[in-house]
Amino acid sequence: MWPSFSNRFYRAMNRRLLATAIEPELARLPSAPTALTTIPLVADLVGVLRARRWIYYCVDDFGAWPGYDGRTLSDMERELVPQMDAVVCVSDTLADRMRSLGAEPTVLTHGVDLAAWSPAAAGSELPHELASFESPYVVFWGLVDRRMDVSWISALAHRMNRGTIVFVGPMEDPDPALLRLPRVAVRPPVPPQRLAVIAAHAAVLVMPYSDQPATRAMQPLKLKEYLATGRPTVVRALPATETWGDACDLCRDAETFATTVLARLDGRLGMGQLEARRRLDAESWESKTVRLLQWIDEDLQTTVRSIRKELQCD
Repeated sequence: MWPSFSNRFYRAMNRRLLATAIEPELARLPSAPTALTTIPLVADLVGVLRARRWIYYCVDDFGAWPGYDGRTLSDMERELVPQMDAVVCVSDTLADRMRSLGAEPTVLTHGVDLAAWSPAAAGSELPHELASFESPYVVFWGLVDRRMDVSWISALAHRMNRGTIVFVGPMEDPDPALLRLPRVAVRPPVPPQRLAVIAAHAAVLVMPYSDQPATRAMQPLKLKEYLATGRPTVVRALPATETWGDACDLCRDAETFATTVLARLDGRLGMGQLEARRRLDAESWESKTVRLLQWIDEDLQTTVRSIRKELQCD
């Protein structure tokens, strides 16, 4: 597709390009499918593609993400939502946003693959991603961008007299000051199975996000992954993390973050955190998938009953 939706010409171009690419695949299906999208950029495809119905699976407030074309994303989301047959959100914050756009959303939080992240699956050999750095390791994985709170990382880096803060993942215009901090190292993205190995050798897993609209709306996949590893986890207090406040350490300022991470470098969990993490047993992706499919099926049955009722009235 053309890498811009910033005006009507580009949107029309993308509508044609995407429809031309997707429609032949849909034509091979025995019947029109249900279309499920996680991005608002498909607003112009509703009514164009051969889809029986549309579902918006809202996973982030992309309009608030740093570095993104927020105005265009927000405009297209406002156009998309009224055209949807159903809306599913991964957080209550996003659900409130969808209600402001006239939707009646269902909340379905992210899941976790417990077996893949368990300490038993990781092995004992020190991963090469960490081998060249001084231990103990304070690890973050995921997209490294302007959502990182450099003041928090700086507070920790300047109080550490040993060890390394390791960021693993793609760099998307992070604050340059982050990369100049002492004891900070970066590694490129790795396959998920490597993350489990890295986690097994980390002293602490962290999420030093800043408090901003994008982070207050998100439901980080990594939170439940962190918890499933059995490692101490120190995160910023945000709507998505406060739900798991009994299973990890929540922080609201830089000094508390630094103090808490340093206290967890021995690798031991806080009191009651291991027991609290047993709630993850009900958070598998399998259970989330079943719930989503059941919900979609129930919604379909409601639609069918409504259509039959209208036909009987006619």
